[in-house]
Amino acid sequence: MSANANAPIIIKRKKVVKGGGHHGGAWKVAYADFVTAMMAFFMLMWLLNATTEQQRKGIADYFSPTIPLMRISGGGDGSFGGDSVFTEETLAQNGTGATMKSASAGSAAEGSAGSGKDKAASDAEEKQLGQVEDALSAFSGESTVSDGFAKHIVTRVTDEGLIIELFDLAGDPLFHKGTNEPTQLVEDLVFMIGQVFGMVQNEVAINGFTRSHPIVLAQDPEWDLSSSRAHQIRELFASTDLAEERIQRVAGFADRKPSVANPMAPRNNRLEIILLRESR
Repeated sequence: MSANANAPIIIKRKKVVKGGGHHGGAWKVAYADFVTAMMAFFMLMWLLNATTEQQRKGIADYFSPTIPLMRISGGGDGSFGGDSVFTEETLAQNGTGATMKSASAGSAAEGSAGSGKDKAASDAEEKQLGQVEDALSAFSGESTVSDGFAKHIVTRVTDEGLIIELFDLAGDPLFHKGTNEPTQLVEDLVFMIGQVFGMVQNEVAINGFTRSHPIVLAQDPEWDLSSSRAHQIRELFASTDLAEERIQRVAGFADRKPSVANPMAPRNNRLEIILLRESR
């Protein structure tokens, strides 16, 4: 028997540590997710506290749009008149020649016997609206608008007609604060507009708008205020050459259609006096 027969057997076990021990990085990912969620939560709480109801609705609509974000024109002259199927501003129309919205020179036709007369009437009305706009525009050499009036007036021609927008400026309002009592400024503006409207016989519509308030009131006064201001303008027109029968619509829209990004800006206190198209 050899001398090593009775030697003890030594078993060496190697300890293997998996996962990096306390140096692992999995907890860092979880912690980063937690911090991101907390940041989003505090941003949400800040937005709820710092914005108006209308601003919050705008933010919500941005993340769940109900209208197409990209308007792509097909560039053609077919049934959509150059608009794509995603548009919500133009209805699809079928037809050829003069019945098409954007007919090309090759496909245009003379249309019915009365189309030439209709076009002539439309052109004449367009010219009349342009003359009224020139009379009200501070850029016209024959303007009846003084510098003090001009800064309160914006005009634009639309499918509905000629819109004359009168609006507040800081320190120079159209109505006394919180009331439908007109200032001397708006009385002079209405008198001047009534004289200019004597150039044509088109019917008239009056819309009233107000700005938003930073606090939520139990009873929102904006609807009544915008409507009463519009009716006050209708009564002021009675002292001008504008016949009462020509006023076809008086409406108040409260603060629902702001003209500038800040819904609380004085610029949103405004009136729209619309010279309606006869062919609308």
